[in-house]
Amino acid sequence: MIIGVPKEIKNNENRVALTPGGAKELIKRGHTVYVQSTAGEGSGFEDSEYNEAGAKILPTIEDTYEIAEMIMKVKEPIAPEYKLIKKDQLVFTYFHFASYEPLTTAMIESKSVCLAYETVENKDRSLPLLVPMSEVAGRMAIQEGAKYLEKPMKGRGILLGGVPGVQPAKVLILGGGVVGTNAAKIAAGMGADVTIMDLNLSRLRYLDDVMPDNVNTMMSNEYNIRKLISTHDLIIGGVLIPGAKAPNLITKDMLKDMLPGAVLVDVAVDQGGCIETCKPTTHEDPVYIIDDIVHYCVANMPGAVPYTSTLALTNATLPYAIELANKGWKKACADNNGLKLGLNIIDGKVVYKAVADAFDLPHTEVDSFLN
Repeated sequence: MIIGVPKEIKNNENRVALTPGGAKELIKRGHTVYVQSTAGEGSGFEDSEYNEAGAKILPTIEDTYEIAEMIMKVKEPIAPEYKLIKKDQLVFTYFHFASYEPLTTAMIESKSVCLAYETVENKDRSLPLLVPMSEVAGRMAIQEGAKYLEKPMKGRGILLGGVPGVQPAKVLILGGGVVGTNAAKIAAGMGADVTIMDLNLSRLRYLDDVMPDNVNTMMSNEYNIRKLISTHDLIIGGVLIPGAKAPNLITKDMLKDMLPGAVLVDVAVDQGGCIETCKPTTHEDPVYIIDDIVHYCVANMPGAVPYTSTLALTNATLPYAIELANKGWKKACADNNGLKLGLNIIDGKVVYKAVADAFDLPHTEVDSFLN
């Protein structure tokens, strides 16, 4: 198979979809890998390293899309890329369709095969291609939240871990999944007073067992959320419904009950956000303030630590990329039900129900394309 790796063009997105090591593994199996010039530079990988691995360097993004049977990306295609995607071309990347209708419409019109990292599943319903970036984003959420709590950043002016004789900041984490767990680890390690909320009592029991003493658990419901936001300094939104838009757990009317200068970090922003006043921001302009509450809503948080993120992402995606390249997408998805769940749009048809439901579009059974 011919695989193309374009340079990411989303604002301040420095990750690349494939490391030189990953390219070598595909090439060893008889596949051809084309990498757009400087695609890996932001992650610390030079063109020469891809050359040494056996990949071929192409000068432009147009050349890369034109030659490839499978495109490997990190973030969803943005408007300048829509016209480059061809009929029947396999695009393997994060899409988050349910949060952005223009992208969904463009991919339907392209008649390409859209296989979304974020909806590939393991047998236990975990999301193997979302986990590494959720780990990064969860840890970064505390790092960024701590920074924006500083007074020069318009925050409350509170140190996350406090000091002897002064209480630490209070951190509320909505969601006890991968993002929430990683956020709690970092917040607890910095000495904050942490509360994790989740709907799953079994998950709360597990977290209560493994977390340190400065992490508490609480059942998630509107009453409890309203009660806690009035006393917490940093609130992390880490709620995910695979392939669907995240629910709004904090509404605009709740902001008036929060502490002035409190910080909201919505890690779910690329799925529409779990905070009503959330809107996607960039690393270049990451925050805005509504009702004295600082909102940090960067949609590609791991892009700020691209070396770590690129290695972590390739570790997770490479086995699937090899399977797709070796067998072709139809046989690979027919043989691997978890990979099949990654298929969202095929030849102009929406085959992932949550995406169809998000925009009231017809839903086509994915098996009709695999038989």
